[in-house]
Amino acid sequence: MKRPTIADIARRAGVSKGAVSYALNGQPGVSEATRKRILAIAQEIGFNANSAARALSGARARAVGLTLCRPARILGIEPWFMGLISGFEAELGAHSYALTLQVVATPEQEIEVYRRWWGERRIDGVIVTDIREDDVRIPVLQQLQLPAVVIGGPGDTGSIAQIWSDDAGAITEAVRYLVALGHHKIARVSGVPDLLHTQVRTKAFNEVCASLGLDNVITLPADYTGEEGSRATRRLLIGGDRPTAIIYDNDVMAVAGLAVAQEMGLSVPGDLSIVAWDDSPLCSLVHPPLTALSRDISAYGAQAARELLNAIDGKKVGNVEAGRVHLTPRGSTAPPR
Repeated sequence: MKRPTIADIARRAGVSKGAVSYALNGQPGVSEATRKRILAIAQEIGFNANSAARALSGARARAVGLTLCRPARILGIEPWFMGLISGFEAELGAHSYALTLQVVATPEQEIEVYRRWWGERRIDGVIVTDIREDDVRIPVLQQLQLPAVVIGGPGDTGSIAQIWSDDAGAITEAVRYLVALGHHKIARVSGVPDLLHTQVRTKAFNEVCASLGLDNVITLPADYTGEEGSRATRRLLIGGDRPTAIIYDNDVMAVAGLAVAQEMGLSVPGDLSIVAWDDSPLCSLVHPPLTALSRDISAYGAQAARELLNAIDGKKVGNVEAGRVHLTPRGSTAPPR
């Protein structure tokens, strides 16, 4: 993957490399209109003049970038991200690569970070998470020719490879398990609705419930935090026709939901069965321990890092389905009373 150079700017602007140098360094010798045009092109292709020395040397940064569009406070309590990052670090460290992490508020801010990192030669590639339908980051990464691997999907990521697990199959297994126990009123507390994996799970949940003849199924959106998990659980349980089982899109919300059920005097699993997505130590530390959809998250992260290093080395990288999910029954699920 070729990094942007002064020659690239000169070619696009239709000027000499000397003129580009004058414009970038604020020196006389070019008109103001030409200077503005050159600076705009430099920003568009992610060129940063302050990193020219490293560009000339051809040295790699030996670092991989990860931006997370989540509240920073979530990272400290979200076992999934910690497991994923541990997998990144294990694989990257074995190849003398570092992980550069930045938390941002919007996908647009992510794009600006990508441009800056790539233009300043701080990274050799990026791992992209929380993919969305028609994700605005994908065309920018392709334009920058920045090596990347997307975690999540399957979706349209163009020439950028993606690695994902079978979310649809996992939630289908969970619903069928609950129905086999005798549950017919099943609800779900989802993650952020516009994320692609949330949409995949929601579609599969609705389809399997319909195929099994379950009526009045409901999915309440949340944001993976305990606070939102608690609020969604209360909404589900204060109604007259409350569910006998709830599936949560992560372990943090499931633990919060368990606390709400106990606060309301409900027995788990007698009055309410609970299933958590992405097993973690949290699921085993509470009482009763939570039935969970389990996968090796660290291995999932390591494989994503391995695919990205291959892309950085110029090797062909394709889409990979990995991180097989399986149901781990524990004390939070049983036949309804």
